[in-house]
Amino acid sequence: MNNHPTTLYFQNDVLIKRVYLKLEWCIEALNNPVRREIQPDGRIRYWVYVPELGKYLRVVTLSDGVTLHNAFPDRRFNP
Repeated sequence: MNNHPTTLYFQNDVLIKRVYLKLEWCIEALNNPVRREIQPDGRIRYWVYVPELGKYLRVVTLSDGVTLHNAFPDRRFNP
């Protein structure tokens, strides 16, 4: 894992359950999102299209907009 900040949930659950995820895809979502939304709890959602998956990836950070908390292919996302 590189030095990008992550939650323990991201390290211990997300990356273990979704072994196909690449950290660079998550970072790309933060840097060049197709859409960005703030959730009611303050966390921030980012979407990016990942050609290797053939889907949009939703990445959720803590309210700081940097610390990775969750990531998954979003089947219902419509840009």
